[in-house]
Amino acid sequence: MNYFVDKNGYYGEFGGAYIPEMLFPNVAQLKQEYLKIMGEASFKNDFQKLLKDYVGRPSPLYLAKRLSEKYKAKIYLKREDLNHTGAHKINNTIGQILLAKRLGKTRIIAETGAGQHGVATATVCALMGLECVVYMGAVDIERQAPNVSRMKMLGAEVMPALSGSRTLKDATNEAIRDWISNPTNTFYIIGSVVGPHPYPDMVARFQSVISEEMKLQLQEQEGRENPDYILACVGGGSNAAGAFYHYLDHHSVKLIAVEAAGKGINSGESAATSILGHLGIIHGSKTLLMQTEDGQITEPYSISAGLDYPGVGPLHAHLFKTKRAQFLNATDDEAMQAGMELCKLEGIIPAIESAHALAALAKLKFKPSDVVVVNLSGRGDKDLDTYVKYFNL
Repeated sequence: MNYFVDKNGYYGEFGGAYIPEMLFPNVAQLKQEYLKIMGEASFKNDFQKLLKDYVGRPSPLYLAKRLSEKYKAKIYLKREDLNHTGAHKINNTIGQILLAKRLGKTRIIAETGAGQHGVATATVCALMGLECVVYMGAVDIERQAPNVSRMKMLGAEVMPALSGSRTLKDATNEAIRDWISNPTNTFYIIGSVVGPHPYPDMVARFQSVISEEMKLQLQEQEGRENPDYILACVGGGSNAAGAFYHYLDHHSVKLIAVEAAGKGINSGESAATSILGHLGIIHGSKTLLMQTEDGQITEPYSISAGLDYPGVGPLHAHLFKTKRAQFLNATDDEAMQAGMELCKLEGIIPAIESAHALAALAKLKFKPSDVVVVNLSGRGDKDLDTYVKYFNL
């Protein structure tokens, strides 16, 4: 079974590039150039140097002793929350901005949900001196106010998406409309493993630094490269793609993807695509998608702005279909409690997205010898207001 993208941009039956004619030259150019550029010694050198000196990589792999005692296994946290800008998103934006520069683009657009990808995009645009426009749902602008302020401080223009549920899906729609209107000078930095080929593969490759480091760190700390479990939250799925990437062919490693169940799978307010989704096309790729019988997209819901997306990246749809990854889900309540548990046991405030992955610890049965890695994809600064309101702090 092959878990990597094929030459036509598909993971099994999922993927492809379903795009308006106006975008064809952009996507074709990217498809033709991205692997060649990413393989150049000068690109690799620039990318690695920025990850080390600017982002602060490698991110630590931390043995969470009190969490390990509670769940009776060796639980490690891959500390993506310690990256510059506070999440894994910067790994990908560094890579894509270097690509955009080499393709001669002068204007950058992006979409964002939780705001972390928006901040990471605004950051690299400031670093490289490029114009930056970030589309964000009006609802997310309200609930992720600190990240909106950061983007503006970094020089980005934040454009509210006012249609639909006014969240991530709608921000992505607006970004695609902008790209259609400005195809020549504009590069679209997509924040997750979604969109038309080659974006899902490109983003997964940039994020694969996570599992690359994990192998070296586990060898150093455990005397073996492979853990027994890797847990990561999945909305579109970039942090999970990065954490899983170098282990896809290692079947002894159990890959656990955790989706947002919102107020409950059957509540009508959920974002658990693997359970609720059917084959469809969204934002340029064929994947699993929450939709009505006549193909209208169902509005997703999650307390975490980064997980309320109605689809899932085509790589994850393939991992679900082939059963290579086990898909679990966590409700708002389970995620919030898991986030608070990490605060109390380890002194780490996680992003609510990451807290969904932590919530899966209670749903799995471990052996004391099991080595479990949870990808702690972001820090909780942006979510303090939500935590405060939820727990009446």
